[in-house]
Amino acid sequence: MKVAVVGASGAVGQEFLQVLAERNFPLDELVLFGSARSAGTSYDFKGKKLVVKELKHGDDFKDIDIALTSAGASISKEFAETITKYGAIMIDNSSAFRYDSDVPLVVPEVNPEDSRIRPRNIIANPNCSTIQMVVALKPIDELSKIKRVRVATYQAASGAGAQGIAELENQLIEIAEGKEPTIKKFPYQLVMNIIPHIDVFLDNDYTKEEMKMNWETKKIMHTDAEVSATCVRIPVARAHSEAIWVETEKPLSVEEVKAAFESFEGLTVIDNPAEKQYPMPLFVAGKDDVYVGRIRKDVTDPNSIAFWCVGDQIKKGAALNAVQIAEWLIANGEVR
Repeated sequence: MKVAVVGASGAVGQEFLQVLAERNFPLDELVLFGSARSAGTSYDFKGKKLVVKELKHGDDFKDIDIALTSAGASISKEFAETITKYGAIMIDNSSAFRYDSDVPLVVPEVNPEDSRIRPRNIIANPNCSTIQMVVALKPIDELSKIKRVRVATYQAASGAGAQGIAELENQLIEIAEGKEPTIKKFPYQLVMNIIPHIDVFLDNDYTKEEMKMNWETKKIMHTDAEVSATCVRIPVARAHSEAIWVETEKPLSVEEVKAAFESFEGLTVIDNPAEKQYPMPLFVAGKDDVYVGRIRKDVTDPNSIAFWCVGDQIKKGAALNAVQIAEWLIANGEVR
């Protein structure tokens, strides 16, 4: 088994290395690719030093079985044919192919079988905020068909990559020193602020990030349920939070939903309001599971349930989800 990581020097690329090692992924050789700027950089993987190769068009992927890519949509589009030409399966973390009808969009806990049908040998990793939400929606949908979802996200700086984390950390230092904070990655100062704006605004005044949650949920869950989102950037380093309201065809009790959450793979329930126990980014960062709590009936609608959801968007929202797709492919005989 020969695996490639494309975009090895980025935040998700680094997380790929950590997740592959943590899960003892069954590979014989790991090859790292990056830009001309990062080529030559070395990283430790399970006691071995691996040197990043420059990503070029050629035959470097001839013997690769699985390529985990996270180098941005433009790079994914440019190099997709090069990566898949000799049979490698490309699991792509960018937005390049998510809405292509001939590319499956997969969350292993929700729709792993979609991975089998991949005419271009490409599988897309969904947007991080969508991934954690659909993991929580799936057990509810199994109890009663979901009709409508309303969600407000509270997204960490790391959702904007390594530069987002760096800007948050730098602003903290600058403000503590009495300096004006440097603003480059985000449209406004993030420290001591929240920004109700992630990605570009569309004609309907929703942002693209917000509409992604609508489009992607439908494709992943094979549903006609509508999703209305408001996506907000908050001054947290890592792990996204979401307040979610779900309307189902029939009323569901809190006890039913909680039991479904507790028995569902990939979910952890922390729900004890009396003891102030609920998921928070401070404790979920670095964890594999999606965490849910604050489970309650929506007081405005007997057919709706409200809950709070937190997940590490670099891990489950990106690298871990892609590695889990690869694990499913191997376990189900989909890798050559």
